[in-house]
Amino acid sequence: MKKILLLVFANISLSLVGWSQSIESVKTLTLLGQTDKAKAEIDKAASNQKFMAKAEAYILKTAIYASLSMSDENRAKPTGNALVEEAHNAFEKYKSMEPDLKKMNEEDLYKNGPINIYYNYYNQGLTDYNAKNWETAIPKLEKAIYYSDFLIGKSILNFPLDTNLLILTGFVAERANNNEVAVMAYKRLADGKVAGPDFEIVYQYLVRYNFLSKDLINFEKFKSLGASLYPETEFFKLDELDFTVGIVESIAEKMSALNGFIQNNPDSYKAHELRWTYLYDTLANVQEGDAIPTEKAQWESDMLTSLKKCAQLRPEEIKNHQYLGNYYVIKKELANEERRKFAEELQKRTKPGTKASPADIAKREQLDKEYLEAMDIILEPYLLTAKLYAGLKTLDPREKQQYKNIAGYLAEIYESKQKRAVKDPALAAKWGAEAKKWNDTYDSVK
Repeated sequence: MKKILLLVFANISLSLVGWSQSIESVKTLTLLGQTDKAKAEIDKAASNQKFMAKAEAYILKTAIYASLSMSDENRAKPTGNALVEEAHNAFEKYKSMEPDLKKMNEEDLYKNGPINIYYNYYNQGLTDYNAKNWETAIPKLEKAIYYSDFLIGKSILNFPLDTNLLILTGFVAERANNNEVAVMAYKRLADGKVAGPDFEIVYQYLVRYNFLSKDLINFEKFKSLGASLYPETEFFKLDELDFTVGIVESIAEKMSALNGFIQNNPDSYKAHELRWTYLYDTLANVQEGDAIPTEKAQWESDMLTSLKKCAQLRPEEIKNHQYLGNYYVIKKELANEERRKFAEELQKRTKPGTKASPADIAKREQLDKEYLEAMDIILEPYLLTAKLYAGLKTLDPREKQQYKNIAGYLAEIYESKQKRAVKDPALAAKWGAEAKKWNDTYDSVK
């Protein structure tokens, strides 16, 4: 029995010595730069269960395959890409077998394994970036980040954050429309408050992304951070409303966005001002013969609502009253044009010496009535505008001309009211006095 036990012990010892000699010989080949031979030896040992039962076998394989993947004959080629995948798999196996990474920490040869894997994936991603192969670059760059984090954590890479890799990954992910990866990469840079001309896009992207995601807390967070790092950039001075309107193109989309904002912020002066400004420009520029948008009636109603709301919120602002009056002038001119056209048409089809039909007379009277109503409605906003102009200590040339124009319109309106009050002498005299007052004002503005 004693003999048998000694024999078994001797066989085990020989096996361990054989394993030790094999792994040391492969390591020696690697250290001597004979990496191809080392690969051949470790490939032979792959079928040896005792050899591969040791964690060191996998970190050794990692070092050999990763080194070969970066050699001149293999790098950036399918063979090199295949080798780095093998190295990656071997490294993952090693970590699972030796979580404290004792062997890797002890020997520089083994540290070179993950370093070469990192550079290989980085280079693959960079190659795809240069070729604009955005989608295929992402998984390679993600693996590069994985190894970068590992190497930084082990103080093998001597910087706190791999800024170039992260911004490359974010840039590529943006173009691949992969928001998840872009946010991951850019957020890490932003959390590190990385700054400089090349990194402003990081904060702009995160601001836009969080706004579109309706995450207003992070929207404000990254906008504030961007403003602190890039104080001269107007982008970071924009507010929620600016983004609400700015991210859409068409007037219909802008109105939908503004209407939604106003519904939640009914007393927002800026929102109402934006709405009436957009709509005023749109409606005031409709030319004869243009297709009338189906939304015109709603747009006009919204514009007038917002103009009046602005006048209520800031009654001291001249433009709120003036533009309301200006729009009513446009409406008055349109009503006058319609009246003029009908008069010409009626004259052409009415024989001399004959009376117009009752229907035509009724229509003419209705058009006259609409014209006078359109004129009278100008009165209130222009009176408020004129009062504000009169209260200014000084007027620049543009303001003087606007004040004169308004005084002229007020005189015209009161003259019209004077003529219509011919059967009421007292009222006619009242309107006449007002007309004179505004004519005198017109003449007094120099």
